Formats: sequence, C-alpha cells, structure tokens
Amino acid sequence: MTETLITAEHLAELLRAEAPPLLLDVRWRLDRPDGREAFADGHIPGAVYVSLDADLATHGEPSDGRHPLPSTAALQESARGWGLRAGQGVVVYDDIGGMSAARAWWLLRDAGVDTRVLDGGLPAWIAAGGGLELGASAPTTGDVVLVSGRMPRLTIDEAAELPHSGVLLDARAPERYRGETEPMDPRAGHIPGARNAPTGGNLDADGRFLSTEALRERFAGLGLAPGDTIGVYCGSGVTAAHEIAALEHAGFTAALYPGSWSQWSNTPGRAVETGDPA
Repeated sequence: MTETLITAEHLAELLRAEAPPLLLDVRWRLDRPDGREAFADGHIPGAVYVSLDADLATHGEPSDGRHPLPSTAALQESARGWGLRAGQGVVVYDDIGGMSAARAWWLLRDAGVDTRVLDGGLPAWIAAGGGLELGASAPTTGDVVLVSGRMPRLTIDEAAELPHSGVLLDARAPERYRGETEPMDPRAGHIPGARNAPTGGNLDADGRFLSTEALRERFAGLGLAPGDTIGVYCGSGVTAAHEIAALEHAGFTAALYPGSWSQWSNTPGRAVETGDPA
C-alpha cells in the first residue's frame, strides 16, 4: 500500500524527478466553496486546480446527501482534464490541513491511483521554502483509465447497523454531534450508536497530521482496537475522508459512508440521537 502522506521536502524532490506526480490544488471550504481565486493568487508550481463541487461530487436529491460521489466515468473525465496520465502518481493539497484534499485522495485511491496528501498543505510548502506560481493552469489532456471500488464504503443501512458489530465514527464538531446546532442539514444530532471523533483532532497546531503514535493513542481512546470494523461519516462525506486518511496513517482500515449526515437527516424514518453517549 502506498504511503498516505508526503512531506513538502519530499514533494520538492519528486517534482524535480523525471516523472513527477500530478499536483492537485483542492482548496474548498463551506464558506468558500470556489477556490479558483485563491489558486490564481498563488499555488505550488505546476499544480492544477480541482473544484470539489464540480469534479469530486455529483448532485441529486436531498436524500442522496449534499456531496454524493461522482460516477467513475465522470471522475475519469475530470482526471483526464487535469492531465492525469496512466501510471502517474498524484499529490493533493489544500490550505486547511487536508480537510478538502482528502476527498480527492479517497476518490483517486478508490480508483486505483497512487495518491498522497501533502502533510500541512500549502502552508507547509511555503514554510519549507517552496515558491508559488500565479495565474491559471492549462493542463494537457490525460489518458488515465479509472476503475473504482478499492476503498470500502457503507450504504445507509450498513451505517445504521455498524454500531452493533463495529465502530461508527462521526467526524463532525462536537456541538453538531450532540445536536446543539445544525447549520447545514434538516435535523440535528447523530446516527444512533456513533462515537464522536472530530476531524480537527487529527491535526497539530500547524495543520499537520499527528504522528502515527499519537493518532493510535487518539483512536484507542475512542475504543478502537486492531481488527475492528470501522466506518466514518461527517456532514456530507468530505471531511470523513480526512478521518479515513488519519486512520490509515495510524494503521486502521475504515469504510466511508458517503451520504453521511446530510443523507441520514433527509431520509424519513431514520432515528436520531442527541447529546453524549450515556
């Protein structure tokens, strides 16, 4: 299995190699979903901007969730538009600790592409002395062929059952997990039996992933043990991919529930829990 993360220093070495990886800039936030302006103001040289909403998600009914996974065909079309060639590796980054870039990491890993997350993202690149490039990018057309299905995932029914046989992690902020606030979706709370593991807890103060040992301690504190069946969800399946990357870095395998809370809370008949576990 390929490494989950890559340092800025190692990335700089690879970019000087004869066959460099494709760099994808996946800057996206709930309050700034379009990162093209930030990309034009400065990005890692050679990077291609990727729109999370347009390239890394599709759009359907509310019961599908806010960011359903794109079809393999749609993802392949996007990837070729970024210039991705058959056999080429990929490094993804953003400016928020990998929270949005991990969505591209998960999708491309699922489709068979050797993909890593730049640990610390754009700030780590700058801190390591890396320069920036201005303006838009004009990639050539790639020829990659994608075949999805390598990363485990959960349906809504499987997510409902998992707390009875394994561990279901809710990667949202504690106040959303407890149901004290819900800024995006129609109901507040969490899937019954889920345990709260806020995504931000995977990072240190500089926005880099915690060490393998620290992550193992974190997840052990949540009751995870080697061999457990683990699933992860968040609001719409985006930051849950970050949790899965952190779990993988710590030696665990976890399944993504893509619909996440946005699907669950829009589906009639699905029970909701609030507060902390008894």
